Amino acid sequence: MYAIVEIGGKQYKVEKDHFIYVYRLEGAEGSAVTFDNVLLLADNNKYQVGAPSVAGAKVSGKILEHLKDDKVTAFKKKRRKGFRKTVGFRQSLTKVLITSLN
Repeated sequence: MYAIVEIGGKQYKVEKDHFIYVYRLEGAEGSAVTFDNVLLLADNNKYQVGAPSVAGAKVSGKILEHLKDDKVTAFKKKRRKGFRKTVGFRQSLTKVLITSLN
């Protein structure tokens, strides 16, 4: 059984007892979260597709930790002009354990 859930403008395929990494969520580590915007529920060969979301469907999870992703660097250079610029960025993430699909 799995579900497609929209979290923070992105769509994630979630299954029970699996981890997902999403953009930083509000809430302390160890607190429970509920995602109501379920786009699809699949159980064996039964599919429920929402328009735009499945009515009454919820996905529950638990925030395990807040962390940062690997650094992404961008380097710009214009030849023969002496222009060089390096910018780094680390995305803030939240690790969520999916506890139930309803």
